[in-house]
Amino acid sequence: MTNVKTNSIKAWLLAARPKTLTGAAIPVMLGCALAFIYGHFQVTPALLCFLFAFLMQIDANFINDLFDFLKGSDREDRLGPERACAQGWISAKAMKAGIACTTLLAGITGLCLLYYGGLEMIPIGIACMIFAFLYTAGPYPLAYHGWGDLLVLVFFGFVPVGCTYYVLAHDWNMSVTMASLACGLIIDTLLMINNFRDREQDAISGKKTIVVRLGAKAGLILYFLLGLAACWCCFYFLEIGKIYAVLLPQLYLIPHILTTQHMARIYRGKALNGILGETSRNMLIFGLLLTLGLIL
Repeated sequence: MTNVKTNSIKAWLLAARPKTLTGAAIPVMLGCALAFIYGHFQVTPALLCFLFAFLMQIDANFINDLFDFLKGSDREDRLGPERACAQGWISAKAMKAGIACTTLLAGITGLCLLYYGGLEMIPIGIACMIFAFLYTAGPYPLAYHGWGDLLVLVFFGFVPVGCTYYVLAHDWNMSVTMASLACGLIIDTLLMINNFRDREQDAISGKKTIVVRLGAKAGLILYFLLGLAACWCCFYFLEIGKIYAVLLPQLYLIPHILTTQHMARIYRGKALNGILGETSRNMLIFGLLLTLGLIL
């Protein structure tokens, strides 16, 4: 990682953090699965939803990279994956240009979605862009005041799952609500392990996450409960006769329990980055199992 030329293609690929795109793909995938079972799936708007989600995820990654660097949060004692601005892979000026480009591309994609979703999608798209900035930027960065978990629930659950379904079906129902809740909870496990790993550094930086406020043991328990609650949400699908959408996601609990135990054994340090990878894998497993369960 040390041989990365400043502002090179490799530097931008690293800054985009492609591994995080799983979190953008899962909600859209679930929204598409719901549209399929209700007879509303369309390929073109579905692809546009995926593109918008990917662009907004990359945009958020760029914004977090820049503003955490400017705030001095990405110090030498950082335990998480290396950040582009902090490592000098991308200059602050270039990152600002990158943020402008990805925001513009996301906006253009959003305008294309208006043809399928209607003008009511405009405030949703604007909210996505505003909160991508407010997460770490501005006078009251939300991530630094403990709002991260709620934002994940909204912007990785209800907004992408619900809006994908709405763009395809122009409707909303209880199945969408429960799938959105399950999706937001499962993706929040990724934020929880990040905050669990960084709890000591976050406390020094004044970043008041739930783990900083409640302590490491509470963070460990919450990590497990988030995955468990997501699986419990799936029991709703008995109401619409989707037994596989209930049973298949319960298989996720096997790797989730093993990862939680592994996380408890490691407890602190850079070794927790391995748990980050396991959590991302587990999230994808859950998303695929629920998607498969819905369409069977």
